[in-house]
Amino acid sequence: MKRSERLADMTKYLMERPHTLIALPFFAKRYGAAKSSISEDLAILKHTLANNQDGILETVAGAAGGVRYIPFLGKNHAEDYLSDLTSRIEDPSRILAGGFVYLSDILGNTQDLRRIGELVATRYAYDDIDAVMTVETKGIALAQAVARYLDVPFVTARKRSKVTEGATVSVNYISSSLARVSKMELPTRALKKGAKVLIVDDFMKGGGTLTGMEELVKEFEGDIAGICVLCEADFDKEKLVKNYLSLVKISKIDTAKKLILAEPGNFLNETDFDRF
Repeated sequence: MKRSERLADMTKYLMERPHTLIALPFFAKRYGAAKSSISEDLAILKHTLANNQDGILETVAGAAGGVRYIPFLGKNHAEDYLSDLTSRIEDPSRILAGGFVYLSDILGNTQDLRRIGELVATRYAYDDIDAVMTVETKGIALAQAVARYLDVPFVTARKRSKVTEGATVSVNYISSSLARVSKMELPTRALKKGAKVLIVDDFMKGGGTLTGMEELVKEFEGDIAGICVLCEADFDKEKLVKNYLSLVKISKIDTAKKLILAEPGNFLNETDFDRF
């Protein structure tokens, strides 16, 4: 196999298995090449990824060592994408009743989900996370995208349990959008005790739904590794959650004037991009 062919296959193999440690002898056997040649190939790949700020190739020394691909985007990529995303979200046709914004086209777009998943995974690339959690239904695709790049499971809290999920743990929480007490449930098999959980959701107004997920994690004696939302409404009311990240902040929605004002959220300032 030519070096160019090895590099193409090696890149594909590693990027399909983020955060997975691959031993160098595996590649040597796969390509019928000397370990020295594999090391040179990996050095080329590492330099290319770093130069383009498209990911980090991390080597681990020792008998049990190897190499692993860490999805990690550079700040320029993040700024460009969030600038484009913010511009699209400011489209006045997205205004919905109740101060909400239509996001289903973004959450259904595979390219948007890929980029959002990579972005959030960049922020938590070196955090110890056991699972990604969201609540049905809009956040499911988002949680799956993030979990894919962190290489961890994702779990979905539901407003009403299904018989196929077995026994569940439930909590009551204040739904800020509905101004009433609501309930959400999670199967007992969904999370291990003591799990470190990253909570993600598509849209936050008051943060009531996020506090419900926080309470569910506590019921499993787990820890909150972080909270990240695609959009936050920064005009509605005081938030019930304090420590959270948002990719986009919507500062104003004027239904009468058909106006949405948005800007990148605190995600850029709260993420350390200096890893390359």
